[in-house]
Amino acid sequence: MSWKWEYAFGAEEAARSAPADFLDAVSRRADELVRAAEALHVHGRAYEGIDPKGGDIIVSGGWFRYQVVVRSERVFVVHITYLGF
Repeated sequence: MSWKWEYAFGAEEAARSAPADFLDAVSRRADELVRAAEALHVHGRAYEGIDPKGGDIIVSGGWFRYQVVVRSERVFVVHITYLGF
């Protein structure tokens, strides 16, 4: 399995109505988070610790909240907010 990111919970539903340029910004930053998590947790499937704390990322037009789940080798976008600026 390789590291990926995906929408979780209500973020997937919210993404359906968000503008494409905002979703592109979310996607670019989520890709960066995936690369960072993969570099930090090279052996993700064998990880036995507690998952790191997620966070909030501000992007053009709004923000999103993410959570890293190391053993699943996933970065989950759990919430997105489009503010329109």
